[in-house]
Amino acid sequence: MNALFFSLAAIGPWQIVLIVLIVLLLFGGKKIPELMRGLGSGLKEFKDASKDDTKEPTQNDKNIKE
Repeated sequence: MNALFFSLAAIGPWQIVLIVLIVLLLFGGKKIPELMRGLGSGLKEFKDASKDDTKEPTQNDKNIKE
């Protein structure tokens, strides 16, 4: 855990700028919003799926599974 914290803390503002520039060069300015939309929708689906697992199954859910 400590090693992970120190490795994340070692990333400074210039490293973040460099990473952003590399991403811009690789994907281009027009492609990045599309990639971010896809990432956002994927995270939303993951969050919704994890919420569905925590709720108790209802009688209607039991009938669907059978």
